[in-house]
Amino acid sequence: MSGTNYLFDTNAVLYFLNQPKQLQNNSSAVFISFVNELELLSYSKLSSNEEQAVKHFLKLIEIINIDQEIKNMTITLRQKYLLKLPDAIICATAMSHKLTLVTNDMKLHTISEIKSCHLEDITD
Repeated sequence: MSGTNYLFDTNAVLYFLNQPKQLQNNSSAVFISFVNELELLSYSKLSSNEEQAVKHFLKLIEIINIDQEIKNMTITLRQKYLLKLPDAIICATAMSHKLTLVTNDMKLHTISEIKSCHLEDITD
């Protein structure tokens, strides 16, 4: 997966933080949607240490905010696949920026408009 850039879903970020791993290719870049940032930081059972780990991770990656293209794609994906709004935004973000979505959510692997994989597929 040389040179592939990734958009991590919330579940992939949490797993990545809890299971120390490295990406197989150092030239790959990791992004998240602003939705993932909100989900990560608003989890009610986040311990102080986990919150610090999340904040440190967020400083190392780029967070993609919403724009009109993502809004339009979100509407289309939500209508077509009956996705929850946060999932539709995340998928639209991956689609808009031509990123591979890293997720353990099996429903998101059925979205034909995006490439997706599991975290285990890209880490050592």
